[in-house]
Amino acid sequence: MAKRNPVIEGNLLNLNDFITDVTPSQRIAMLIDGDNAQASLIDKILAETTKYGMITIRRIYGDWTTSNMNGWKDVLQTHAIQPIQQFRYTIGKNATDSAMIIDAMDIFYSGAVDAFCLVSSDSDYTRLATRIREQGIFVMGIGKKTTPRAFVNACDLFVYTENLVPKPEPKQNNKPRRSKSVESAPAAENETVSNDPLPLLRDAFDLAARDNGWAFLGTLGHHLQQLDPGFDSRTFGYKQLSLMIQAYPDEIETKEMKGNDGTATIYARLKT
Repeated sequence: MAKRNPVIEGNLLNLNDFITDVTPSQRIAMLIDGDNAQASLIDKILAETTKYGMITIRRIYGDWTTSNMNGWKDVLQTHAIQPIQQFRYTIGKNATDSAMIIDAMDIFYSGAVDAFCLVSSDSDYTRLATRIREQGIFVMGIGKKTTPRAFVNACDLFVYTENLVPKPEPKQNNKPRRSKSVESAPAAENETVSNDPLPLLRDAFDLAARDNGWAFLGTLGHHLQQLDPGFDSRTFGYKQLSLMIQAYPDEIETKEMKGNDGTATIYARLKT
């Protein structure tokens, strides 16, 4: 079983680079809930997952006798994804989750992989993710922004599929702000993503800042991910955490320090 590595290394500025639970050489089992995933995004889902290791097991679960799985049939062979047939025993009931959970535990106890990637927006996999994490195994989730918070928090890292589709990057002086209507409106039942990252940033600064108030950006990114596994600067339109931080000059100041080898290290602190 893979062991966790809590050490933050390097000066990379992309939030994804602060995840140190897995390395590119580690083996990942990707299990896809075909009823809750988009076939059109499979290229991007695979690319995102390979940032954290090698995908050695690729399986997708569903009832292949139904029409809603037709979109997957064209991409399975191209991406070497193994389809697993699961009939619906009762009309209106989905048995996919049970089959996927059983397979996940079989793979887990076999010791064949070091990490899991669960592709679904279904909260039924919350306990599965929790159980795997209890044994020190890295769990990555990929799903829509409407994924219930319980499943998101059960993973070490959760990537929203909306962030896998390229979006225009906002100018740094056009930072996102909450309108009064947004602040006063009640949250939607399935909404899990906040419109304003500042409250979470402040909490992360409290954990990452040194006595002088400055925090290494890598440490800040680590605590952001610990506080919210679904946190991603791309959610707010920024490719990198450093770009998002710099979009709040009224609240956050940054400084860059260069080492003897010329490598730049970025630090940040709250102004208030």
